[in-house]
Amino acid sequence: MKEITLFHLDHCPYCRNARRALEELTAENPAYGEIAIDWVEESREPDRANAYDYYHVPTIFHGDEKLYEAHPGESYEDCKAQIRAALDRVLA
Repeated sequence: MKEITLFHLDHCPYCRNARRALEELTAENPAYGEIAIDWVEESREPDRANAYDYYHVPTIFHGDEKLYEAHPGESYEDCKAQIRAALDRVLA
């Protein structure tokens, strides 16, 4: 099974957007549901989070490859498009 690692914070509005986008994308394309997501809440797993190179959450990795990192001011539409691109890359 293909897997991604998604770093997030529980109270982050961008992370809530990412969760919503993932739910919508999976409803739109059930193949996305075949990708396992390892949700890592960085404040609860700082050692694990520090082993990766990113600054903002949410961030998605496939193995050691960063596929998506949110940026301040990012709209929901941008988030969803970036996550779709990341999932498509994993499925390719």
